[in-house]
Amino acid sequence: MSILKDKSPSSTPISKYGEFGLINHLSSQFKCTLSSTKRGIGDDAAVLEFSEEKYHLLSTDMLVEGVHFDLSYTPLKHLGFKAVSVNVSDICAMNGIPSQITVSIAISNRFPVEALEELYAGIYTACREYNVDLVGGDTTTSISGLVISISILGEVDKQKITYRSGANINDLVVVTGDLGAAFLGLNVLKREKKVFLENPGSQPDLGGNDYSLQRQLKTEARLNFVRVLDELKIVPTSMIDVSDGLSSEILHLSKNSEIGITVYEEKLPIDYTTMNLASEMNLDPIFCAMNGGEDYELLFTMSQKHYEKIKKDVDFTIIGHVTDISSGNNFIAKDHTSHKITAHGWDPLLKKDD
Repeated sequence: MSILKDKSPSSTPISKYGEFGLINHLSSQFKCTLSSTKRGIGDDAAVLEFSEEKYHLLSTDMLVEGVHFDLSYTPLKHLGFKAVSVNVSDICAMNGIPSQITVSIAISNRFPVEALEELYAGIYTACREYNVDLVGGDTTTSISGLVISISILGEVDKQKITYRSGANINDLVVVTGDLGAAFLGLNVLKREKKVFLENPGSQPDLGGNDYSLQRQLKTEARLNFVRVLDELKIVPTSMIDVSDGLSSEILHLSKNSEIGITVYEEKLPIDYTTMNLASEMNLDPIFCAMNGGEDYELLFTMSQKHYEKIKKDVDFTIIGHVTDISSGNNFIAKDHTSHKITAHGWDPLLKKDD
């Protein structure tokens, strides 16, 4: 009998673990033995050592149709750009600079060559945007939908490498850009798809939502902010990109650095268009900012000695501070009440099987 169809009590559903729990479970038996492997599974990218001055970074991400994207409202060119951006973001989260990518795709026969040309036009645009080279990959068939897997290489000066671990008590907690817009953009697209399915003759009502839609469909990695930090001579003590939601990323930094983090509602950077759209859709903008995901901003901690360098920079917002691990992770609301931070971000492996 196939184990895939085995529903006996001894079978363990993947949803028991979730994405990161499953990674930890499956990888626990693997130990890095090569001297060139400086950091393996558990951060935004693997860290490899082949020279005296720099570390090389390696990461990979997979996007699966029906799980990570819906082609009924995702243009293929935008999808190609986004597939590269989410990988570049992993390199940024290590305080590194990307250099090369490989692209592997699995496609069904419903896609004509012209569709793939659109996809690769987006990949090409991203390569120019981030100054990376496409150096290889693989192509195969798929019996279901489109799958895109991109691996990326980057590098970072050894003294500037930044991990999820390393945060110190009393460090400042900083986030780039603003939060919540990408999640709301996704909700707009889902809303209009539902309307269309109920009334195929209707036209999508997307007016006035350009910013949120752009944040969802044309994801941009924050490579520019990595360069700004370098110019300011700031090396974060820990860092991660905001892909699954701010709350989830806070918990990752807390776990890996073995510290507590306190953030303040009144400090969260939320664009005014995001606030207005959330109100229109009867959603709490704070929930969107904390749990929406796909913002791909950078969340990092830094020494207080750097405060003067960024205090007036609108692209960097100090949202809290690092505490002792015994204090836990806390969200301070505007009414000064304290709430434990829990992860409500997106986890594809927690979805129940149909």
